[in-house]
Order: sequence, then C-alpha cells, then structure tokens
Amino acid sequence: MNRRGLADFLRSRRERITPAEVGLPSGPRRRTPGLRREEVAQLAYISTEYYTRLEQARGSHPSREVLAQLARALRLTDPERDHLHHLAGTPPGPPPGPSREVRQSILDLLDRLPFAAAFVTSAIFEIIAWNDLAAALMEDFSAVPRRDRNLLRRAFLGPHPDGRRLYGVSDSDAFTRHSVPELRAAAARYPGDPEVTGLIDELLSGSEEFARLWADHQVGGGPTLRKTFDHPVVGRVTVNCDALDITDRDQRVVIYTATPGSPSDEALRLLSVIGTQHMGVSG
Repeated sequence: MNRRGLADFLRSRRERITPAEVGLPSGPRRRTPGLRREEVAQLAYISTEYYTRLEQARGSHPSREVLAQLARALRLTDPERDHLHHLAGTPPGPPPGPSREVRQSILDLLDRLPFAAAFVTSAIFEIIAWNDLAAALMEDFSAVPRRDRNLLRRAFLGPHPDGRRLYGVSDSDAFTRHSVPELRAAAARYPGDPEVTGLIDELLSGSEEFARLWADHQVGGGPTLRKTFDHPVVGRVTVNCDALDITDRDQRVVIYTATPGSPSDEALRLLSVIGTQHMGVSG
C-alpha cells in the first residue's frame, strides 16, 4: 500500500470537486476549493476521522468496499478508480456501479445540437447530461433532485402531472416493456451495487406493473424510433428518436429531431427560444 500516494491522490481529487457536482449546498464561503473532508466521508459512508487519517497517510488498509465508496463519492472515472485500487494495494475488480461521468466531447456534442433535444442516460436510465432543448421539451432537469431524473422512476412511479405519463410521450408503454430487460441486464453487470439494487427494490415495491414485467422475464422490443410528446405549451411534437451507445462508459446518447419544415420542427424551434422560462408546468 502506497500511503503517501493514496493520500495525495485523495486530496487532489477532493479539491477538484465542487459541492454542486455531488448535490451538496455550497454553504458559507470556503477557505479551500472543492469538498471538505467531512463531506467526502459523508458521501462515502465512512467516518470523518478515518478519511482524515487516509489523507494524512496514517490510515489502515482500506477494504474493497471502502475503496468503492470513495470512488463513487469522488466521482472517479474508471482509470482513476483503478489507480485508487493500485495505490491501496488492492487489484481493481469490476466497476462498482454505472458510470455517471460524461466525457467532455459528449457534453460539447449536446451543446452543438441547438435544434435537437439531446440527453445522456446511464445504464439504469438516469438522465445525467442534457442540452437546453431537451430540458424545454421534457422538464428542467436542473430544477429536480437527481433521483427524480431517472426515467424508470418517472415511468413507473410518477409523478404524472395532468395525467401525462413520462412527459406525455406516445410510447410510454413500449418504453416500460423494453426498459425492464435492460435494467435486468444492468443488474447483472453491476451485481450488488446498492444504487442498482435500491432502484429495483423501490420499483418492485411501488409499482405492480414493474413487478409483473420483472417477474415475466420477457425481452421487450427495441425503443420506438418515432414518438410524439404532448407538450403543455406547444402541443403535440412528433420527433425521430436515435440512440448512440457509449460502450466504454455504459451510457447512451438519445437525440430527438423533427422532420425539417414540419409543424413539429417549428415547435422545437419555438422551444429553443422560450426554453424552460414561463412554461408553468414541470414534468
């Protein structure tokens, strides 16, 4: 175990993360950049005293479970996670859970699609990045808690404002059928990951529909390539749906475009102008 190398790596990574990136309030003015030690300890479910000892190169050999929790708390990429394990003298195992880190090139791509609604989902259908038009078409994702950005929770558990399931999209039933087998496959790729198992348990206990589909062990059809949104401001918007897999991150880029010159194209262009301001309805 390279205690000094581990300490330096943890401290440098902690100082690069802002509280907003991990869903924590910024609070009073901070004397140092990044997260506080106690915040990392809280996110990793370990004591502040033990984490402090690790950063001071005095800590005992961390277990695989602690390393996995630290990797998640510090938002480490897969190469960084492997490096953390090597510093701790523990060979890295399978990824601890679905990656939520989106490559900068993908974020740039989203911004370069001004007339397409585009977003990125994790392996368990959490929306982890989006452009302005996706927020205007679906909802302002920045205004809702992270857990409510999961499309499976929204589809099976709601909320469904005005009776509009999953943003009033026409293929919501088809989505639920094909998403359950994909979630099962993700659970097999990340066995024992608390976020994955917690999501499954929540859906099983809260949705009879999900429980039935989960018990059926059926393979649903692929995602719909054309769908219609019932938008509260601009009405019906029909879009083409294309999905691009990011295999090294186990993520997916979803892009919605309208036929050029169609009423739906005009509606998307209008949404690109008005954005999420004064929409009056979220979700």
